[in-house]
Amino acid sequence: MTTASTAGPVPRLRTTAGPALLSYGFRPFFLLAGSWAAIALLLWIADFLGFVLLPTAFDPVSWHSHEMLFGFAAAAVAGFVLTAVPNWTGRLPLQGGPLLFLVGLWLAGRVAVITSAAIGGWTAAVVDVAFLAVLLAAVAREIVAGRNWRNLPIVAALAALCGANMAFHIGALTSHGTTAAARFAIAALIVLICLIGGRIIPSFTRNWLTKQRKSRLPASFNGFDKIALAVTLAAMACWTYEPQSSLTGVAAAGAAACNLARLARWAGERTTPEPLLWILHVAFLWVPVGLALLAITAFGGGIAPSAGLHALTAGAIASMILAVMTRATLGHTGHELHAGLGTTVIYLLVLVAGISRVWASLEPQLFTPLLMTSAIAWVAAFGAFLGVFGPMLVRPRVRQAS
Repeated sequence: MTTASTAGPVPRLRTTAGPALLSYGFRPFFLLAGSWAAIALLLWIADFLGFVLLPTAFDPVSWHSHEMLFGFAAAAVAGFVLTAVPNWTGRLPLQGGPLLFLVGLWLAGRVAVITSAAIGGWTAAVVDVAFLAVLLAAVAREIVAGRNWRNLPIVAALAALCGANMAFHIGALTSHGTTAAARFAIAALIVLICLIGGRIIPSFTRNWLTKQRKSRLPASFNGFDKIALAVTLAAMACWTYEPQSSLTGVAAAGAAACNLARLARWAGERTTPEPLLWILHVAFLWVPVGLALLAITAFGGGIAPSAGLHALTAGAIASMILAVMTRATLGHTGHELHAGLGTTVIYLLVLVAGISRVWASLEPQLFTPLLMTSAIAWVAAFGAFLGVFGPMLVRPRVRQAS
């Protein structure tokens, strides 16, 4: 798997006569991910406080979980893979009308889910699942056509997300519930972070340290990383199936230790001068933290299950998404790969949101103020992302001086 997917222009990029927004997959989907992260959270808080009643067939917690996973996170994943796959395969990216169609499917899914009480749960399910199903088919076609077999795990991750979404809808419309499907989706996203993050974080760090003429470069991807990925996959599978079992506790503890060891090999402490790099390391740190909290919960350590869950979601997934979206946007729009003050504030805000949300699960007596703190920081982080990076996403790539 190459590591150029978040930093440079795709070769063979076809010039389009349409708007810049539809010239490249990351543009509309990063914009949608940032927008929906803020809007959906505001809607859920308003519903939680009793100010609005959403016309959805889902209960409030299920709707919140679904839209964070299959609305916000799925849009970010779409933006990433539609940017990365052309680099991996050397084929043309999705542009223009086909890209607009995919955007339309995502938007239709959001409308269908939020109005599912009116249009019917099964109708909403079909409309919503269509987005990930079509994205899966498009990505699989490109990887197969490009004979890029080493990136088939990306297809597997998308298939898992699509399957989890189908299971979520079925659980919501029957007596099975949605929690297992939500765990399945979270597991797929965490494994994806461990796979892709394990390649791009040390690669980007090595490139920067080399330019800075620093010694002690990050370790390259090797057999230990493969073992860590296998252990993490096993831990996530156990947690999805039975989160409270002792087997889950052992697997999660082992996965936490492996991923912490991986992170220690990537020289993250040397990246403090560049926020665009240290945020990748801090985002990945949430993975062993979340796994350790899941292990403590499984062993009966008195920690609420939501602590580990939100360390993985509001922590690892959210901060990694912002880390990748900011870097990819800068690189693919022709801007310098450096985090200015605004970008640094975005990173600090999303970390405050994650820490506050996990803390709320650990301190029930402070739950409401910490939840509100997390919500405010979350909306501010993604609002700032839209303010700083929104103009880059809708405007043509800047021309760099030769």
